[in-house]
Amino acid sequence: MEFPQQQKPAGDGKIVYPPGVKEITDKISNDEVVKRLKMVVKTYMDMDQDSEEEKQQYLGLALHLASEFFLRNPNKDVRLLVACCLADIFRIYAPEAPYTSHDKLKDIFLFITRQLKGLEDTKSPQFNRYFYLLENLAWVKSYNICFELEDCNEIFIQLFKTLFSVINNSHNQKVQLHMMDLMSSIIMEGDGVTQELLDTILINLIPAHKNLNKQAYDLAKTLLKRTVQTIETCIANFFNQVLVMGKSSVSDLSEHVFDLIQELFAIDPMLLTSVMPQLEFKLKSNDGEERLAVVRLLAKLFGAKDSELASQNRPLWQCFLGRFNDIHVPVRLECVKFASHCLMNHPDLARDLTEYLKVRSHDPEEAIRHDVIVTIINAGKKDLNLVNDQLLGFVRERTLDKRWRVRKEAMMGLAQLYKKYCLHHEAGKESALKISWIKDKLLHIYYQNSIDDKLLVEKIFAQYMVPHSLDTEEKMKCLYYLYACLDTNAVKALNEMWKCQNMLRGLVKELLDLHKLPVSEANNTAMFGKLMSIAKNLPDAGKAQDFMKKFNQVLGEDEKLRAQLEMLISPTCSCKQAEVCVREITRKLTFPKQPTNPFLEMVKFLLERIAPVHIDSEAISALVKLLNKSIEGTADDDEEGVTPDTAIRSGLELLKVLSFTHPTAFHSAETYESLLQCLKMEDDKVAEAAIQIFRNTGQKIETELQQIRSTLIPILHQKAKRGTPHQAKQAVHCIHAIFNNKEVQLAQIFEPLSRSLNADVPEQLITPLVSLGHISMLAPDQFASPMKSIVANFIVKDLLMNDRSVGNKNGKLWSTDEEVSPEVLAKVQAIKLLVRWLLGMKNNQSKSANSTLRLLSAMLVSEGDLTEQKKISKSDMSRLRLAAGGAIMKLAQEPCYHDIITPEQFQLCGLVINDECYQVRQIFAQKLHLALVKLLLPLEYLAVFALCAKDPVKERRAHARQCLLKNISVRREYIKQNPLAQEKLVSLLPEYVVPYMIHLLAHDPDFTKPQEYEQLKDIKECLWFMLEVLMTKNENNSHAFLRKMVENIKQTKDAQCPDDTKANEKLYIVCDVALFVIANKSTACHLDCPKDPVLPSKFFLVQDKDFKNDKEYLLTDMRQMLLTGKPKPAPVLGAVNKPLTVPGRRIFTKTTTASDTTSNTSTNSSPLSSTTINKNSNSNATIQPSESRAQENNENPVIKNEEVKKAQASQNATPDAATEASPVKRRGRPPKTAAAAPVAAEKEGAAAAGGGTGRGRKRAADPNSNPESINIKVSKQQQQNDEGTKRQIDLQR
Repeated sequence: MEFPQQQKPAGDGKIVYPPGVKEITDKISNDEVVKRLKMVVKTYMDMDQDSEEEKQQYLGLALHLASEFFLRNPNKDVRLLVACCLADIFRIYAPEAPYTSHDKLKDIFLFITRQLKGLEDTKSPQFNRYFYLLENLAWVKSYNICFELEDCNEIFIQLFKTLFSVINNSHNQKVQLHMMDLMSSIIMEGDGVTQELLDTILINLIPAHKNLNKQAYDLAKTLLKRTVQTIETCIANFFNQVLVMGKSSVSDLSEHVFDLIQELFAIDPMLLTSVMPQLEFKLKSNDGEERLAVVRLLAKLFGAKDSELASQNRPLWQCFLGRFNDIHVPVRLECVKFASHCLMNHPDLARDLTEYLKVRSHDPEEAIRHDVIVTIINAGKKDLNLVNDQLLGFVRERTLDKRWRVRKEAMMGLAQLYKKYCLHHEAGKESALKISWIKDKLLHIYYQNSIDDKLLVEKIFAQYMVPHSLDTEEKMKCLYYLYACLDTNAVKALNEMWKCQNMLRGLVKELLDLHKLPVSEANNTAMFGKLMSIAKNLPDAGKAQDFMKKFNQVLGEDEKLRAQLEMLISPTCSCKQAEVCVREITRKLTFPKQPTNPFLEMVKFLLERIAPVHIDSEAISALVKLLNKSIEGTADDDEEGVTPDTAIRSGLELLKVLSFTHPTAFHSAETYESLLQCLKMEDDKVAEAAIQIFRNTGQKIETELQQIRSTLIPILHQKAKRGTPHQAKQAVHCIHAIFNNKEVQLAQIFEPLSRSLNADVPEQLITPLVSLGHISMLAPDQFASPMKSIVANFIVKDLLMNDRSVGNKNGKLWSTDEEVSPEVLAKVQAIKLLVRWLLGMKNNQSKSANSTLRLLSAMLVSEGDLTEQKKISKSDMSRLRLAAGGAIMKLAQEPCYHDIITPEQFQLCGLVINDECYQVRQIFAQKLHLALVKLLLPLEYLAVFALCAKDPVKERRAHARQCLLKNISVRREYIKQNPLAQEKLVSLLPEYVVPYMIHLLAHDPDFTKPQEYEQLKDIKECLWFMLEVLMTKNENNSHAFLRKMVENIKQTKDAQCPDDTKANEKLYIVCDVALFVIANKSTACHLDCPKDPVLPSKFFLVQDKDFKNDKEYLLTDMRQMLLTGKPKPAPVLGAVNKPLTVPGRRIFTKTTTASDTTSNTSTNSSPLSSTTINKNSNSNATIQPSESRAQENNENPVIKNEEVKKAQASQNATPDAATEASPVKRRGRPPKTAAAAPVAAEKEGAAAAGGGTGRGRKRAADPNSNPESINIKVSKQQQQNDEGTKRQIDLQR
């Protein structure tokens, strides 16, 4: 715009004032100036642009008002009135201002801008005039005149700063609107926005300024929205210079770029159209802190509620997701934290995030794994639909994290989801179903070894799964249906939890009982033992011991505290009383008050574990009422997702478990009446559970509840005679436990049953045999003698020594319980009856135990077919072998019988763990472990686990190793906790298992050629299987002790056959292999050992002092082979593309059948891939691993050439000839040399063609497969065996 020439005022420069206004000069007072200016203002306000005459008339006045006198007047009223006049002058004379000097115009606009500061005080008397000034300027867009000025930017900056500084919450919308119009016109109609001017706008978006003046922020926000098209380019230029070019000096706001981007994005994403690609560049910066800043920014942008950035800018989104894998830990952490907001605000992005969160859930950093859980749980708590099953699966995995903090967060998170959606049903049944697995998973964690995990599960159960704060009826309903919906393992875990809590209550009770006794050294020792046992059940055992000692001291000093604790653990304590007791005990221990009191926290842990917060008499009554409703069909079973039958059965099981831990709570006529109803139900399991509840809780029935007694007795008699075997057992035990005249009651059952025994009807034998066995065990004085004739004339002669029926010849090694013939079931019960009878007598005066042991040994030698008439099926033979092995093991738990078990019988029993049938090995190993871990079996039976090194199934070997670890740990702990155990070290110290193991291996039926590599390698592996666990630590110089023990064995003779040179040589060779293994695995074994090991005289004969055996029985080259493996055979070029073969194995061809896909092999084992096999085909060292990883259902593991050749010979031999050859055959897992039958598919298998008399019991087959499913041609096999060919593995499997 061109400025016109200076206009001349009318009248030769004389200033014309409006009518009534005198001249305004510096000679008059300020008040007079104000008075006259008001009239001038009024005149200009009334004028408009069309008043040409008046415009010309007052031109001189307009120029006069712009003079220094007015612009620099110290009186603010004068300045305000002048500013109003000048604003009107610009309006009237627009578009051409009467002022032509650039300097004058600048002074005028700066003057007007300064006056706008008066807008700040809305309560000022002059505020209306300030508003008028603003309105006028905005309406006319007066400031646009400044565009032609060279330094107009200074004016605009001052204007913007003024307006942003004066705006406040007292301004109405009109003020804000005029300010907006004024500033937006300058931005939109100018040539561009300078950086300084942009800074005056953007500075109001910075958090610090934003918090100081919210109205200024809103004004800037609205301004940017209105001018987005114009100002976007300027904003892009600013960020380009700072982000890309690194010119931080261009603006004072450079350090706030990320805050500004966030604010601008929130205002209008269009403002950053050109900026977003620059952020992608910054995400790839080499500076970790810079990447972190960009990630924080983008996390807010992508995660904002209505943000569409991820869909609009996919490249940036993908680049951002890449930062989840950033090398910089804080960056990954920030990404994980962002995911929570993103899942909540943008469920559609969950799929993109899932894969990245999966990787981060395995992050090496604990904090990141922790935050992944927090992220997923927070989203799930807001809405379960926001998290998919995969995300919940990540949390599930982390419940087993190695770090406690992560595990705790995962468990608590899942517990909160369970309570919200399953317990309170906040999102309906569908959501509850989606996470129904949580209850089982949380309880499964109780299987973990960490006491912290166990305590947390107990806390979760009490607060989230069955909240103890609920009223009794609601609480029990919750427990009733929870128990019905749990899987088997979760039920076991819950039962174990109650059992542990009950055990701890028992320990506390014993401790309190000790406080009642007079002080003595023995009492103090006993107290210390109890305190140590209690401390083991609390977190941080070291601190727990100290705190429990302190607690015990307080208990000794405070009688009231002891009384409260007595009440808490009393069987009659109610849940409400328990809360009061815990509160009182806690209150007594809070003095002096401290910010943190670890002692009090530890005591709280103890109180939480022993306090009965769920179960009391009222609770049991509520459970029984729920059970009655289920029986009557009036319960909410279907609504809760369980069938009435399931509810009844699980309800009885729940009551049965609680009857062990809270027997006193059951004592009421109402409860017993309901249980009697259950006894009459058709469901066998229900009736069995009801009998067991009576057995556990009915001690006062006879004296206090005569009516219940009279109804119960005939029912128990009926169950003992004609119920299921389990019912019969429980009925006999129930009678024995709760009735005073038990001898009469048991006789009324014994006599008719003993007279009615008939071997021709085996179906009706099983229950009588069970009842008779338990009666003779519980009341031996009364029934031992009558049982002797029954045993001799019926059990042995008529039942066990006769095969009346012909078994199923389908070749299966195992069949389900339903498929077992009644005759074999009766024989199994007959074997158990023999054992129970002997266990009741607990003496061998009549030599009955010797006869029984010979019978059981014969059963094992004959592989289960005692009569050897070939009538019995393979699967039935497996059942009888298992029963015989278990029976010997059971008798060994009684000292008087253990002493008469010969080494041969012990070996036969132990070899059952190498049986050809997988299920026999599995069940026998479990029984062995349970008896050993309870310290019921002598130490020598621990040696049997060494034979598991030969098991072809990886899972069985792993299970055996875990059993060894557990048993050794239990024994070491027992020795530590019991000072008196030092006197019995020979029977307790785990190292003393080595002599038994060496003797057992020396008599291994497979160990026939003492100098053959393959057999020695088996011996070495069995030895190392045990020694590896024993030698984990060198406690008390145990390695040297082991060496000395083995060396001492070499100076003895085999007590089993002392004059047999070959047997002694085998013993010494096993000793040499053991010494070789110990020396190779430990450098400390050569140290001196002051202790002299004691060797069991039953197995080793100590020789005269003159006897010295210093011969090396293990050849040097054999030592080298055992150390490095057999030398590699020369490679054969022609065999490159042929099927892979393993030396010493017969050829095996497998056809795929339905049975192969339904095997009972653990899903944790996987067959070797062809890639793996090819890769390792030339390595002799891989022969054993390939064997160890074999899936027994899919292939027949190692059978060596010599075994197969001898197997053929044994097929032609008659059973009688075989029997005559050796008076004592060890055929529990008979020798490889007698392996007659080719067997396939180990775990469940069928003995293939030619099986029957074979003793190769280590290799098994699929019990569910048909013989036809294994395609083996005997003639071809014989030909291959004769040629000594190698066994092939089908690589296409």
